[in-house]
This record gives sequence, structure tokens and C-alpha cells, in this order.
Amino acid sequence: MSVKYEELFQVVRPALESKIHEFRLYNYNSVIEEDIWHYCINKKWRKRDILDMRVSEMVNDVLAVSPAQFMTHTQIEDFKTSNWFSELNEGSLQELLKPSVKSVKPVRLLPESSES
Repeated sequence: MSVKYEELFQVVRPALESKIHEFRLYNYNSVIEEDIWHYCINKKWRKRDILDMRVSEMVNDVLAVSPAQFMTHTQIEDFKTSNWFSELNEGSLQELLKPSVKSVKPVRLLPESSES
């Protein structure tokens, strides 16, 4: 973080700590202040210049973050950046991607019925 961002982080830190305590109540124990800070910068404030924001706006935005919003954003970002096939070797990946041949069951024709 740049010096100005670090200063803003320190100013907003009490709100971040409060939000972390709320997350702990919902058993999200691995979330830290920096996670909420980065969420706000990358999601809530991505189209704004935070250096021009009022501290009260920043505190309000931090306190408005719900655990569901944060976790949804985190999961989406993980899906975007993860390589789902990283554990597969080239042969396994080719086997997975090759077209499968569907087995065709023989069709048994029924005898035509004779109408009397």
C-alpha cells in the first residue's frame, strides 16, 4: 500500500476492527482487517478515488459490508484466478477433454400387428 493508503487504513481501522468482530460472530474467523480493506478498495470503491472520499463515507461503507457480500466476492475472485486443472498432468487433461464415444444399444423392432 502507498503511504496515503496506509494512513487512510489507520484512520478507518477502528471500523475495520468492529467489522471483524461482527464476522467472528458468524464464525468467519480467518478474515482480517486487511481483507475487508482490500474488498472495499477493489469492490466498493473501484470507480472512486479514495483519496478524495470523506472518512465518514469510508467508515459507513466498511460498516455496511455483510459477510455474505464479502464471501461471495471472495469466492468469485478465487474462481477467476484459480486454475482448476493445475493438478492434472498433460495426459490426464487430454483424456478428460477427448470426445467420448457413446455406446449405442441395439434397437429391437416389434413385429407389426395384424388387424383383423
